[in-house]
Amino acid sequence: MPLQFIIGNSGAGKSYTAFQSLIEEAVKNPDRFYYVIVPEQFTMQTQKTLVEMHPDKGILNIDVLSFDRLAHRVLEEVGGDRRSLLEETGKNMVLQKLVQKHQKELVYLKNQIKKPGCLDEVKSLISEFMQYEVGEEEIQKMQEDAKDKALLQMKLQDVAVLYRAFREYLKEHYMTSEEVLEVLAREIAFSKRLRDSALLMDGFTGFTPVQIKVIRELLCVCRKVSVTVTMDVLEPFVYKEKSHQLFYMSHKMIRSLSELTRDMEEPVWVKPGKASRFAKAPALSFLEQNLFRYNRKVYKEKSKEISVFTAGSPVREMEETARRILKLVREEGYRYGEIAVITGNLEEYGSLARQAFDHTGIPYFIDEKHSILMNPFVEFIRGALEMTAQNFSYESVFRYLRCGMSDITKEETDWLDNYAVALGIRGFKKWEEPWVRIYRGMKEESLLELNRIREKFVQEIQDLAEGFAGRKKTVGEYCRRLYDFIVKNRIQEKLKFQEEKFRESGCRAMEKEYGQIFGIVIELLDKMVEILGEEIVSPEEFRQILETGMSEAKVALIPPGMDQVLVGDMERTRLKDVKALFFVGVNEGNIPKNTLSGGLLTEMDRDFFADQGVELAPGPKELMNMQRFYLYLNLTKPSCRLCLSYAGSNAKGEAISPAYLIHTVRRLFSGLEVQQAETPENSLDLLETPAVGLDYLIWGLTEGGEKDDPLFQELYSWYLRSREYSEIAQRLTQAVFMRKPSNRIGESVAKALYGEVSPYSATRLERFAACAFAHFLKYGLAVTERAEYEFHAMDMGNVLHQALERFAAEIQKRGLDWRELKEEERDRIAGECLEEVTADYGNTILKSSARNQYMIQRTFRILKRTLWALQEQLRNGEFVPEGFEVSIGGGRIDRLDVLKEDKKVYVKIIDYKSGNTTFDLVGIYHGLQLQLVVYMDAAMEAEKKKHPDCQIEPAGIFYYNIKDPMIQSSFEEDMDSISPKILKELKMNGLVNSSEGIIYKMDAAGSSLPVAFNKDGGLRKGASAATREQFRLLNQYVKNKIQDIRSDILSGDAQVSPYELGKKNACTYCQYQGVCGFDKKIPGYEYRRLKQFDSRDIWDSMEKEVQ
Repeated sequence: MPLQFIIGNSGAGKSYTAFQSLIEEAVKNPDRFYYVIVPEQFTMQTQKTLVEMHPDKGILNIDVLSFDRLAHRVLEEVGGDRRSLLEETGKNMVLQKLVQKHQKELVYLKNQIKKPGCLDEVKSLISEFMQYEVGEEEIQKMQEDAKDKALLQMKLQDVAVLYRAFREYLKEHYMTSEEVLEVLAREIAFSKRLRDSALLMDGFTGFTPVQIKVIRELLCVCRKVSVTVTMDVLEPFVYKEKSHQLFYMSHKMIRSLSELTRDMEEPVWVKPGKASRFAKAPALSFLEQNLFRYNRKVYKEKSKEISVFTAGSPVREMEETARRILKLVREEGYRYGEIAVITGNLEEYGSLARQAFDHTGIPYFIDEKHSILMNPFVEFIRGALEMTAQNFSYESVFRYLRCGMSDITKEETDWLDNYAVALGIRGFKKWEEPWVRIYRGMKEESLLELNRIREKFVQEIQDLAEGFAGRKKTVGEYCRRLYDFIVKNRIQEKLKFQEEKFRESGCRAMEKEYGQIFGIVIELLDKMVEILGEEIVSPEEFRQILETGMSEAKVALIPPGMDQVLVGDMERTRLKDVKALFFVGVNEGNIPKNTLSGGLLTEMDRDFFADQGVELAPGPKELMNMQRFYLYLNLTKPSCRLCLSYAGSNAKGEAISPAYLIHTVRRLFSGLEVQQAETPENSLDLLETPAVGLDYLIWGLTEGGEKDDPLFQELYSWYLRSREYSEIAQRLTQAVFMRKPSNRIGESVAKALYGEVSPYSATRLERFAACAFAHFLKYGLAVTERAEYEFHAMDMGNVLHQALERFAAEIQKRGLDWRELKEEERDRIAGECLEEVTADYGNTILKSSARNQYMIQRTFRILKRTLWALQEQLRNGEFVPEGFEVSIGGGRIDRLDVLKEDKKVYVKIIDYKSGNTTFDLVGIYHGLQLQLVVYMDAAMEAEKKKHPDCQIEPAGIFYYNIKDPMIQSSFEEDMDSISPKILKELKMNGLVNSSEGIIYKMDAAGSSLPVAFNKDGGLRKGASAATREQFRLLNQYVKNKIQDIRSDILSGDAQVSPYELGKKNACTYCQYQGVCGFDKKIPGYEYRRLKQFDSRDIWDSMEKEVQ
């Protein structure tokens, strides 16, 4: 039967001509069948067009189909192959199972298959082989021919394993969508409906080998087959072009179809005329005739039909696109349905379009298939299965609870979360057992409520947990368990409730998604039972198969209304009757799309196949050339307006370049200027809608607002008068003129909050000196950090402190002398003390993991080193420990040493620090380091009461930094020579009484004190020493400082006023920096810069202030 081509430029009216001819013939022959074959996504639009064109507004004997729907029609009529259709979702699940089964046979893919997207690449290649009729024999031959290409050979070996297994699995039971067309080709000859029918193919840019096989059979039975081809009428009809030329695909299609038959009618050449798309748009007509042509001309006239603009970012680009759309609708009478937005990067620009169009109130439809993976119901299932697979790990449990589909409320989930984090609840057994422990800051009575919530959660998931535990089961058994779990939790009711809420709020897309999602998931489970039901798998393998199926499942949405802007992809979306087209994101990387990263086969691999005479789908190089043809088709879709736009930077702020298309179009139109989105010609252009105008209002309030600017004044006045926007405008104004609040709580409130402030609460006083607001949060509001089941560096310090305290108490209890302890006995007692501390520290956290078990060993090593060093320091001096963890007012002295000599008692204070704290007189001056001086004053007072007849003198105040230093040494050195070096590294830092006699009595060797001597016996310059008078001065200064701080606290000072001293500031390690609101960009917020002093000036300054 004859084949006829209908050829014409884009927009010339090929489809209109073909449809008109088909309708006229259908009207004359009502008993004959007519078929219009179009791509799948174009069927509904084609039906609509034909109905509108038909004089009777009906198409009873005209059927609009895709190739797949044609196959269903024919097979319904003639029967034939009875195998079930295996769709893409089922194909994915079968391949996942086959990968699990044949993993040991795989070489290249064995480790690659676990990477995201790899299974999809394998599936795509198998589909491609089936589509292009590449059989197992061809793959085997290619594998043999690729002996010098080891990587390709390994790929083909693995693909052959899976391809063979896949075909074997499908045998006699299923057929794929690729095989459907093969079956169709075999059955066409038996179809009475197709015999003597007329068939039109429209909207195709090329055909696969399987489709060509179908067309060959159609030519045998149909009365006539017509095909529309988009090609310049100036091109020769039959011509073998090269792949880089614009109409290569069109010529290739004509050539491949012409080889099917000799019975060809003269082609119909449709030239642009008065009825063509660009009849009233000369600039767009010029673009169609010259874009990507070699003999292009230049359009010198100015025109509004084509415009180009750039914006600083993709967000700003979409905002400007929305503004221009609103302007077209308001000023030029366009309907939203006559406007389209396309892009080469729908993943990014689709979400930006939602944001911009929602903000401006533009109705829109995004032409994409939504993945179901982010739907709460799907997340609910994935979280539940992950819980069973990971034995109720913390992450999996709260992934499940926070998806919003569980019966556990948000507040109850927070309760469970806090408890699980604080006490390390992991594993199903821990969730089944009653909870009896409490954590820091938790009220004991809340355990009852927590256990009620825990039991509710366990009851909800127990059946599923037990069903997925133990031995391997069939896929069918797992599916039934999962279905029972879904029913038990009333998921269908919950989804229906959400669907109703979206309907009420007018969110049609989400309403449709929630209306479909339950059916999609249940259908997926049905497919799993049907396809893999008797396969025996582990729970983890079942989870992987289900995940694979879910990743392929999509929610397909049709436009919920007629009058809305279509947002789509430049290759997938089919545009029809578009007056204005906005092409956004015309940047390098988007146009042309990156085609080099896709596929299991590289470009060189595909070239090898081509050299062997095996045809495959277009490779990266061909795809790049094909994109130019798609660009030509898209840019010639609008009948009135075309707007191209690109961003100057990406979402990360990195500079990006415009695509070559921008330069190509600008070379065609000499008068075409690139407009700047940020600087419109008229300020009124920024006020398309009240929502958009808020941006101009903010700009006016913060930067550009002039007191005498009537536009800004009128805009501001309008917002204040508006019922809808008045509150927003007031809030924005308050935000713009926001200043740091005074943050004073009043004396009476302070007294009620704090009560009496002890002068011995050094840590508290230091906190206030660092930042009054941090003190208010900690001691006023009692704000604490979340308790966590973790072992941090601070926890190690706490453990060491407690172990040292217990060690000292044990030595005292046993009546032992610290100086005389043997190493073995010292280490044994230390081990016992550490064991007692770690046994229940942090609710047994130190026993919870191998890492924390190692931390115990490390802590024991540091403890032994510390006790050795402290013992050596005591042996080198005459001071004896009098007390450990001595309580004073609001603090505790870690160690108090004394030396009684005649009528004098010398006092030495040591505070253990697990960090790198260093003594600093400047810190004392500013109230940031009061602890040692406060402790010394309290200790001297206590000693005075014990020894009323003696003179009490300060010997020194010290920090001992608990650490385990590393010493560089040679193998030949023995421990006796290394020990002094270690002791030197463990030297205390602080302030020493400058009396030489006292120094020697504290440490005859001088290795533990922050001083050194000259050859003449005097203290070396820079030694941290003070005279008795300086100690008294320091003590009096600190007392005065404490009095000032206490007064400020009780006066109600709660200012956000962190200090800054050199490179240090109060915010560096502050736990409250996320809630205090300190921001230097807000007027009034700044650091309190404290004065630096040298050693001489500091004492003079203290003396002046004391006097």
